[in-house]
Amino acid sequence: MAKITQEVAKTIYSEISSLFPDAHCELNYDSDLHLLMAIMLSAQTTDASVNRVTKALFEKYPIVTDLANAELADIEALIKTLGLYKNKAKNLKALGIKIVNDFKGFIPSTQDDLESLPGVGRKTANVYLSEWHKIPRIAVDTHVKRVSYRLGLSLESDTPEKVEIKLMKLFPEHQWIEIHHKLIFFGRYFCKAKKPECKQCPLLKICKKPIL
Repeated sequence: MAKITQEVAKTIYSEISSLFPDAHCELNYDSDLHLLMAIMLSAQTTDASVNRVTKALFEKYPIVTDLANAELADIEALIKTLGLYKNKAKNLKALGIKIVNDFKGFIPSTQDDLESLPGVGRKTANVYLSEWHKIPRIAVDTHVKRVSYRLGLSLESDTPEKVEIKLMKLFPEHQWIEIHHKLIFFGRYFCKAKKPECKQCPLLKICKKPIL
């Protein structure tokens, strides 16, 4: 893979920004707890699908003690339309219990503490920290990984963490939160997994894997 320069990264940022100037988190939430829950539920599931179940879920479990004391079957019933719902329900309840027991009912705000929570990995922690605390992070989901590979920013064999490191080296820190959202929007609505809009893509000359 040819080395991508920061000048090329600037072009990528500029062109994607023109397409999606208002890229943002599309998960609905009204508190730090509900944001974390929504991010956990979004694994291998679309944000739209998550938003369809979280209104009732959040109403039933407005605070962390409610979640910790919840009946597992009740959580499952509320999220059963989502993929992996049984495992996600188990993690949500365990999350509530651990936050109550180990963090006095407060959502932790460090990477390590967040990743100690059931069902919270690096990507989930990164999304939470950047969205709630505005701490510069680049979370790598399936869209970011795919787009990064197609544009030559990473290798297909790279782990999400390797992709994250490469992107952080290419883009200035003050753009990390923005580029995370912009790459997601670009991958979700333009450079899609199937039938990407390659012929209309302003980055076609840069792209290493066009599908024409």
